[in-house]
Amino acid sequence: MDTVPRSPNGFLSSLSESDFGLIRPYLRMIDLAAESVLIETDEMLKRTYMPHKGVISLVVKLARGVCVQIAMVGRGSIYGAFAGLGEAPTLDSAVVLVPGVASTIEVEALRAAAGQSPTLRAKLIRHGLAVYAQIQQTAGCNAAHTVESRLARCLLQTRDLSGSNKIALTQEAMAQMIGARRNSVSLVAHTLQQANFIHYSRGHIEITNADGLIRTACECYATVKAQYAGLLSCQETGG
Repeated sequence: MDTVPRSPNGFLSSLSESDFGLIRPYLRMIDLAAESVLIETDEMLKRTYMPHKGVISLVVKLARGVCVQIAMVGRGSIYGAFAGLGEAPTLDSAVVLVPGVASTIEVEALRAAAGQSPTLRAKLIRHGLAVYAQIQQTAGCNAAHTVESRLARCLLQTRDLSGSNKIALTQEAMAQMIGARRNSVSLVAHTLQQANFIHYSRGHIEITNADGLIRTACECYATVKAQYAGLLSCQETGG
Protein backbone atom coordinates (compact mmCIF):
# COMPACT_ATOMS: atom_id res chain seq x y z
CA MET A 1 0.00 0.00 0.00
CA ASP A 2 1.28 3.46 -0.85
CA THR A 3 2.07 5.41 2.33
CA VAL A 4 2.96 9.04 2.71
CA PRO A 5 4.92 10.26 5.76
CA ARG A 6 2.80 13.01 7.23
CA SER A 7 3.08 12.55 10.97
CA PRO A 8 5.45 11.26 13.65
CA ASN A 9 2.60 8.96 14.65
CA GLY A 10 2.91 5.48 13.13
CA PHE A 11 -0.81 4.92 12.70
CA LEU A 12 -1.36 8.16 10.79
CA SER A 13 1.77 7.85 8.66
CA SER A 14 0.80 4.32 7.64
CA LEU A 15 -2.55 5.35 6.15
CA SER A 16 -3.03 5.60 2.41
CA GLU A 17 -3.74 9.03 0.95
CA SER A 18 -7.40 8.14 0.52
CA ASP A 19 -7.82 6.84 4.08
CA PHE A 20 -5.96 9.81 5.53
CA GLY A 21 -8.18 12.11 3.47
CA LEU A 22 -11.25 10.66 5.18
CA ILE A 23 -10.06 11.73 8.63
CA ARG A 24 -7.84 14.73 7.83
CA PRO A 25 -10.62 17.38 8.28
CA TYR A 26 -11.43 16.09 11.77
CA LEU A 27 -7.92 15.79 13.23
CA ARG A 28 -6.89 18.19 15.98
CA MET A 29 -3.63 18.62 17.87
CA ILE A 30 -3.66 18.63 21.67
CA ASP A 31 -1.13 18.67 24.47
CA LEU A 32 -0.79 15.53 26.57
CA ALA A 33 -0.22 17.00 30.02
CA ALA A 34 1.60 14.83 32.54
CA GLU A 35 -0.72 12.68 34.69
CA SER A 36 -3.85 13.99 32.96
CA VAL A 37 -6.70 11.46 32.84
CA LEU A 38 -8.07 11.00 29.32
CA ILE A 39 -10.87 8.64 30.34
CA GLU A 40 -12.01 6.62 33.33
CA THR A 41 -13.11 2.99 33.39
CA ASP A 42 -16.67 2.32 32.13
CA GLU A 43 -16.95 5.71 30.43
CA MET A 44 -17.78 5.92 26.74
CA LEU A 45 -14.74 7.02 24.78
CA LYS A 46 -15.48 10.19 22.82
CA ARG A 47 -12.05 10.81 21.27
CA THR A 48 -9.16 8.66 20.14
CA TYR A 49 -5.55 9.72 20.59
CA MET A 50 -2.51 9.29 18.33
CA PRO A 51 0.62 10.49 20.14
CA HIS A 52 3.38 12.27 18.25
CA LYS A 53 5.37 12.55 21.47
CA GLY A 54 4.53 11.21 24.88
CA VAL A 55 3.08 7.97 26.22
CA ILE A 56 -0.43 7.03 27.34
CA SER A 57 -0.74 4.46 30.11
CA LEU A 58 -3.70 2.06 30.24
CA VAL A 59 -4.51 1.37 33.87
CA VAL A 60 -6.86 -0.88 35.82
CA LYS A 61 -7.94 0.18 39.29
CA LEU A 62 -8.10 -2.43 42.03
CA ALA A 63 -9.37 -2.34 45.59
CA ARG A 64 -7.98 0.20 48.06
CA GLY A 65 -6.97 2.54 45.26
CA VAL A 66 -4.25 0.31 43.84
CA CYS A 67 -3.61 0.97 40.14
CA VAL A 68 -1.73 -1.34 37.77
CA GLN A 69 -0.65 -0.56 34.23
CA ILE A 70 -1.69 -3.12 31.62
CA ALA A 71 -0.37 -1.51 28.42
CA MET A 72 1.10 1.65 26.91
CA VAL A 73 0.41 3.53 23.69
CA GLY A 74 2.96 5.84 22.15
CA ARG A 75 4.04 7.36 18.87
CA GLY A 76 3.60 4.14 16.91
CA SER A 77 -0.10 3.58 17.46
CA ILE A 78 -3.54 4.84 18.51
CA TYR A 79 -5.48 4.73 21.75
CA GLY A 80 -9.12 3.83 21.11
CA ALA A 81 -8.73 1.81 17.92
CA PHE A 82 -11.60 -0.56 18.70
CA ALA A 83 -13.88 2.38 19.55
CA GLY A 84 -13.59 3.38 15.92
CA LEU A 85 -15.28 0.11 14.99
CA GLY A 86 -18.18 0.03 17.41
CA GLU A 87 -19.62 1.57 20.54
CA ALA A 88 -18.47 0.08 23.84
CA PRO A 89 -17.45 1.35 27.30
CA THR A 90 -13.75 1.35 28.12
CA LEU A 91 -12.46 -1.38 30.40
CA ASP A 92 -9.52 0.66 31.67
CA SER A 93 -8.49 4.19 32.53
CA ALA A 94 -6.12 6.10 30.26
CA VAL A 95 -3.58 8.40 31.89
CA VAL A 96 -0.71 10.39 30.37
CA LEU A 97 2.47 8.71 31.58
CA VAL A 98 4.95 10.80 29.59
CA PRO A 99 3.84 14.29 28.48
CA GLY A 100 3.81 15.23 24.83
CA VAL A 101 1.44 16.07 21.99
CA ALA A 102 -1.07 14.02 20.02
CA SER A 103 -3.48 14.12 17.15
CA THR A 104 -7.03 13.42 18.25
CA ILE A 105 -10.28 12.73 16.46
CA GLU A 106 -13.81 12.27 17.72
CA VAL A 107 -14.85 8.63 17.79
CA GLU A 108 -17.96 9.30 15.71
CA ALA A 109 -15.90 10.85 12.93
CA LEU A 110 -13.41 7.99 12.96
CA ARG A 111 -16.25 5.45 12.97
CA ALA A 112 -17.89 7.14 9.99
CA ALA A 113 -14.61 7.10 8.07
CA ALA A 114 -14.02 3.43 8.93
CA GLY A 115 -17.50 2.67 7.63
CA GLN A 116 -16.42 3.98 4.22
CA SER A 117 -13.09 2.16 4.03
CA PRO A 118 -12.29 -1.54 4.52
CA THR A 119 -8.56 -0.74 4.63
CA LEU A 120 -9.02 1.79 7.44
CA ARG A 121 -11.14 -0.73 9.38
CA ALA A 122 -8.43 -3.36 8.92
CA LYS A 123 -5.79 -0.92 10.16
CA LEU A 124 -7.83 -0.14 13.28
CA ILE A 125 -8.31 -3.85 13.98
CA ARG A 126 -4.57 -4.50 13.75
CA HIS A 127 -3.72 -1.63 16.07
CA GLY A 128 -6.37 -2.72 18.53
CA LEU A 129 -5.03 -6.28 18.49
CA ALA A 130 -1.48 -5.00 19.02
CA VAL A 131 -2.53 -3.28 22.25
CA TYR A 132 -4.51 -6.36 23.29
CA ALA A 133 -1.45 -8.55 22.72
CA GLN A 134 0.54 -6.23 24.97
CA ILE A 135 -2.12 -6.55 27.68
CA GLN A 136 -1.92 -10.34 27.54
CA GLN A 137 1.87 -10.36 27.71
CA THR A 138 1.87 -7.89 30.62
CA ALA A 139 -0.47 -10.12 32.61
CA GLY A 140 1.87 -13.08 32.24
CA CYS A 141 4.95 -10.97 32.87
CA ASN A 142 3.67 -9.48 36.14
CA ALA A 143 2.76 -12.95 37.39
CA ALA A 144 5.99 -14.75 36.48
CA HIS A 145 8.97 -12.43 36.25
CA THR A 146 11.15 -10.57 38.73
CA VAL A 147 10.72 -6.91 39.63
CA GLU A 148 14.12 -6.16 38.10
CA SER A 149 13.34 -7.74 34.73
CA ARG A 150 9.87 -6.15 34.64
CA LEU A 151 11.23 -2.69 35.36
CA ALA A 152 13.91 -3.08 32.70
CA ARG A 153 11.22 -4.14 30.21
CA CYS A 154 8.98 -1.17 31.00
CA LEU A 155 11.80 1.35 30.81
CA LEU A 156 12.79 0.02 27.40
CA GLN A 157 9.20 0.07 26.17
CA THR A 158 8.74 3.63 27.42
CA ARG A 159 11.92 4.67 25.63
CA ASP A 160 10.69 3.09 22.40
CA LEU A 161 7.24 4.63 22.66
CA SER A 162 8.45 8.11 23.55
CA GLY A 163 11.49 8.14 21.28
CA SER A 164 13.80 9.41 24.01
CA ASN A 165 16.34 7.97 26.44
CA LYS A 166 15.34 10.64 28.94
CA ILE A 167 12.07 9.93 30.73
CA ALA A 168 10.27 11.70 33.57
CA LEU A 169 9.01 8.91 35.86
CA THR A 170 8.36 8.96 39.58
CA GLN A 171 8.79 5.89 41.77
CA GLU A 172 5.02 5.76 42.11
CA ALA A 173 4.60 5.70 38.33
CA MET A 174 7.19 2.95 37.97
CA ALA A 175 5.52 0.90 40.70
CA GLN A 176 2.22 1.22 38.85
CA MET A 177 3.87 0.22 35.59
CA ILE A 178 5.02 -3.15 36.93
CA GLY A 179 2.50 -3.85 39.70
CA ALA A 180 5.05 -3.65 42.53
CA ARG A 181 5.56 -1.71 45.75
CA ARG A 182 7.46 1.56 45.73
CA ASN A 183 10.18 0.30 48.06
CA SER A 184 10.85 -2.63 45.70
CA VAL A 185 11.08 -0.26 42.76
CA SER A 186 13.47 2.00 44.67
CA LEU A 187 15.82 -0.90 45.40
CA VAL A 188 15.75 -2.18 41.83
CA ALA A 189 16.24 1.30 40.32
CA HIS A 190 19.28 1.70 42.58
CA THR A 191 20.63 -1.65 41.35
CA LEU A 192 20.18 -0.64 37.72
CA GLN A 193 21.93 2.65 38.40
CA GLN A 194 24.82 0.89 40.14
CA ALA A 195 25.19 -1.24 37.02
CA ASN A 196 25.38 1.98 34.96
CA PHE A 197 22.30 1.02 32.93
CA ILE A 198 20.35 4.11 33.99
CA HIS A 199 20.85 7.40 35.78
CA TYR A 200 17.98 8.16 38.13
CA SER A 201 17.46 11.41 40.03
CA ARG A 202 14.33 13.11 41.40
CA GLY A 203 11.82 11.52 39.10
CA HIS A 204 14.00 11.70 35.99
CA ILE A 205 15.52 8.66 34.32
CA GLU A 206 18.12 8.57 31.59
CA ILE A 207 18.84 5.24 29.95
CA THR A 208 22.62 5.17 29.60
CA ASN A 209 23.10 1.54 28.53
CA ALA A 210 20.17 0.14 26.57
CA ASP A 211 22.00 -3.11 25.81
CA GLY A 212 22.45 -3.71 29.52
CA LEU A 213 18.75 -3.15 30.12
CA ILE A 214 17.88 -5.52 27.29
CA ARG A 215 20.01 -8.23 28.90
CA THR A 216 18.24 -7.59 32.21
CA ALA A 217 14.72 -7.50 30.79
CA CYS A 218 12.61 -10.62 30.50
CA GLU A 219 11.68 -12.11 27.13
CA CYS A 220 8.45 -10.10 27.17
CA TYR A 221 10.21 -7.03 25.77
CA ALA A 222 11.30 -8.87 22.62
CA THR A 223 7.98 -10.72 22.42
CA VAL A 224 5.91 -7.54 22.40
CA LYS A 225 8.18 -5.96 19.77
CA ALA A 226 7.79 -9.03 17.58
CA GLN A 227 4.02 -9.05 18.02
CA TYR A 228 3.81 -5.41 17.02
CA ALA A 229 6.06 -5.98 14.02
CA GLY A 230 3.87 -8.85 12.86
CA LEU A 231 0.55 -7.10 13.40
CA LEU A 232 1.57 -3.72 12.04
CA SER A 233 3.69 -5.02 9.16
CA CYS A 234 6.28 -2.48 8.12
CA GLN A 235 5.35 0.10 10.72
CA GLU A 236 7.65 1.09 13.54
CA THR A 237 7.48 -1.38 16.42
CA GLY A 238 6.38 1.04 19.07
CA GLY A 239 3.07 1.07 20.93
